[in-house]
Amino acid sequence: MTKVTMTINGKEVSADVEGRTLLSSFLRDDLRLTGTHIGCDTSQCGACVVHVDGKAVKSCTMFAQEAEGAQVSTIEGQANADGSLNVIQQAFQDHHGLQCGFCTPGMVMTTAALLKENPKPTEAEVRTHLEGNICRCTGYHNIVKSILAASGQDVSAIAAE
Repeated sequence: MTKVTMTINGKEVSADVEGRTLLSSFLRDDLRLTGTHIGCDTSQCGACVVHVDGKAVKSCTMFAQEAEGAQVSTIEGQANADGSLNVIQQAFQDHHGLQCGFCTPGMVMTTAALLKENPKPTEAEVRTHLEGNICRCTGYHNIVKSILAASGQDVSAIAAE
């Protein structure tokens, strides 16, 4: 066991972890931050995306010890300070960018990283950025529409599917 300390959603956390403990398991099992989903255990689906020091990472590909001293943001830290949905979460709700919701935390975290580096992406840029995030329900149309809406772009001409 090794003691790790990191800041998660603005709070410093210290815990003893085994060397083989994945960041996704540490967040879910040890810290009970269950919004980070584990869908494939092979880094294919993107349901486990979190931000580590401002970069989107698949937390199932990283050991908890590798996050020592890092700033980690999870889906639980995305809401506004008053608990209301942030602009990305609200856009996903308003534009039906989710169905079962399993992929949604990873999609929201991936979107936050995209909009940080590219505040007004094109549809093609959104679709390229979503590679590695799998949704088995929506066909991506409304996810892309939600992301464009979250970026402040007019999506009124885009039909819902």
